[in-house]
Amino acid sequence: MSRAAVPSNAPVPGSAGAELPEVTISESDGVRFLHLGTPWIQGAMRIDDPLDIELEYVQRMMAWLLCREDAAAPRGHAVQLGLGAGAITRFCLRRLKMRTTAVELNRRVIDACRHWFRLPEESARFAMLEMDAGAFVADPRRRETIDVLCVDLYDAEAAGPVLDSAEFYAACHGALCDGGVMTVNLFGRAATFERSVERIVAAFGVDGVRSLKPTREGNSVVIAMKHVTFPGRDELARRAENIETRWKLPARKWLRILRANPDPSPAATLPLPALPPA
Repeated sequence: MSRAAVPSNAPVPGSAGAELPEVTISESDGVRFLHLGTPWIQGAMRIDDPLDIELEYVQRMMAWLLCREDAAAPRGHAVQLGLGAGAITRFCLRRLKMRTTAVELNRRVIDACRHWFRLPEESARFAMLEMDAGAFVADPRRRETIDVLCVDLYDAEAAGPVLDSAEFYAACHGALCDGGVMTVNLFGRAATFERSVERIVAAFGVDGVRSLKPTREGNSVVIAMKHVTFPGRDELARRAENIETRWKLPARKWLRILRANPDPSPAATLPLPALPPA
């Protein structure tokens, strides 16, 4: 979700129910934009270079690479909750060569990505699931199966995240493997931002959570690591240089805008769910 807006024009038909928003497409200066029936940009793709990540906040969603010792060649299972225009999905699958799963509730968004945003075909390495993101992470079968989790679940008006409860972030924590990392897109200038961060810290612990200062449009990405403390500055600097060299992402800028987060309030603390029986 980006708060910047451009005129939308081309409607995209689909089979989703009436309760889910329509999808429209617009183009400007070689960039194709996805909208959910409003002018707010919900995703973008540069038409001549679809594997690049166009929007700044979506680039920052890739800041999980800073938390990985294997940032130059990440391995494991990457999951995106909220497909948008498929930028993270294309990057993780095609550039990083990771096993990738995308979860999206709105069939119209999936159809638009297939027709307009070069969504890859499903394969042994890529699954496209039409389902609720909360149900996905809460499913006991997903427990400790995900290495990287990118959460971008905004409503059509870009007013706030659709899933933002303590229970949801606890389920995200449970779905990650030990050492796994999550990034979450929040609107950093909203009154609810600190409460969202408190819920994430309650699930992941204060030592494993950091955030990036908001973009010009107001998007602030939160990074959360499971059972791992954040690397030191020297190690982060080394990884950032590798990320810029290998993946052409502005990782050194991310270090300049990285900040710690406050301890959670007692009211935000939620016990992590118990492991299901074997």
